[in-house]
Amino acid sequence: MSYLYVALTIFFTVYGQLVIKWQVAKYGALPELFSAKLLFLLKMMLNPWIVSGFFAAFFAALCWMAAMTKLDLSHAYPIVSLTFVIVILAGSFMFNEPLTWPKVVGMLLIMSGVIVGSQG
Repeated sequence: MSYLYVALTIFFTVYGQLVIKWQVAKYGALPELFSAKLLFLLKMMLNPWIVSGFFAAFFAALCWMAAMTKLDLSHAYPIVSLTFVIVILAGSFMFNEPLTWPKVVGMLLIMSGVIVGSQG
């Protein structure tokens, strides 16, 4: 059951990152003026999709707390780093972000680190 909590932590974190990126991209660049920035950010904060991303972050935190009652931090945390790999791959697929060789090498290093780091 503890690995389910880790998987849910990853799922909710990835969901939050992707949905916020998806919605924020629709709003364009952050304005220069302070008052315009506040209005811009407030408008985004009222977007139901963005709100769902914040709730996802909250649920991810709850799942992480549940996982921490059963697993060592040094064992579970490397697994959660797979979030980086999933977000990079999903960003490439969903948002046409470039998947460069340095990113691929970095993901391979992360995955190697997960394998090594979660063993003990």
